[in-house]
Amino acid sequence: MIFHYKQAVVVRQDLKMSRGKTAAQVAHAAVSSFITVADKRPEWGVTWLKEGQKKVVLKVKSLEDLLEIKKRVDVEHIPNAIISDAGLTELEPGTVTCLGIGPAPNALIDKVTGGLKLV
Repeated sequence: MIFHYKQAVVVRQDLKMSRGKTAAQVAHAAVSSFITVADKRPEWGVTWLKEGQKKVVLKVKSLEDLLEIKKRVDVEHIPNAIISDAGLTELEPGTVTCLGIGPAPNALIDKVTGGLKLV
């Protein structure tokens, strides 16, 4: 199958989150970003769902790197969601952990995340 849409989640590596914590934060980002797409670009969300919900999880070294990706995503008008932790377990309340991007057309996602490596 050829995928025309995908979702990306960008995760900070400097926080040294456990695997479980990382998985939970990525899930928050995926759901929150999809909700944003459903509101702002519903046709993207519907197509992505029909295609099988392709997604990638990528890494950045720091909060600054994550916020730079967010700026680039905003310039391209791709719906997204920043995730801040509630602080109930491993992190301080309000710690920004990851960024959910899209789902959006592959070319748009790749334009802003193409240089990032998989987690």
